[in-house]
Amino acid sequence: MPRQTPKISFEFFPPKTLDASFRLWETARALAPLAPDFVSVTYGAGGTTRKLTHEAVTTINRHYGLNVAAHLTCVEATRDETMEIVQSYADAGIREIVALRGDAPKGQDRFTAHDGGFANSIELIEAIRARGDMTIRVGAYPEPHPDSTGTDADVAWLKRKIDAGATSAITQFFFEPETFFRFRDKCEKAGIDAPIIPGILPIQGWAGARRFAQSCGTQIPQWAEDGFADAIRQGGDAERSLATRICVDLCQKLIERGVDRLHFYTLNRPDMTRDVCAALGIRPSRALGEVA
Repeated sequence: MPRQTPKISFEFFPPKTLDASFRLWETARALAPLAPDFVSVTYGAGGTTRKLTHEAVTTINRHYGLNVAAHLTCVEATRDETMEIVQSYADAGIREIVALRGDAPKGQDRFTAHDGGFANSIELIEAIRARGDMTIRVGAYPEPHPDSTGTDADVAWLKRKIDAGATSAITQFFFEPETFFRFRDKCEKAGIDAPIIPGILPIQGWAGARRFAQSCGTQIPQWAEDGFADAIRQGGDAERSLATRICVDLCQKLIERGVDRLHFYTLNRPDMTRDVCAALGIRPSRALGEVA
């Protein structure tokens, strides 16, 4: 039986400068022909990019014909302010939200609920679900969240988010397929039957990926440390070639064991994500920049 081509989705982040804006629009234009199931746009730490996120979401939806899921957090806003943002998305034709608790604002060690705000992601999910007009996605952590007591607690919390109204979850990135499969098995045993979409990070640069992993609790295997150290010593295209091979291999192993959806953290750089998709047999289905 031929292997099925997975559904794909992409994450972008909102630009803070004019040059970054051009890079985002070029990334969206370059990846749109791959017909992603959806794309998401992140929210800055502490809600710092709330307006920029809204502008990026509505622009991508309007100009690139993509189904956009807007990230939304509980940080630095009252319940009414947060739900006004949801309404503004609905008014713009956006029908998907990635509902997150959010990271602590800059200068704070831990998340603290805003006065009059949502205390956690479950309260946010329940409020959005009550509207009845939004698809809600949430985050999931195959390795313990930095604020968590362990994976079992993360699975239990994900179950509560699904029960509250979320319809799918997107994982934090990971290096080894078994990390995802162990987590998926635990979720199934806990009665979670919503899709859990693995988050895939094409490594654009090892130094940045390493910092990202350390900040979010992703375990870095020794083979990755050694492989990238050697590639960096070689210079030239060695680091990029290794990163591409690692990403393709991870995706292929996930697909071979039944994964039918992949979510790519693009970092607003399309080339490696596009190369990985091509290696997986995912081809453009419409002309570059053509609006669906």
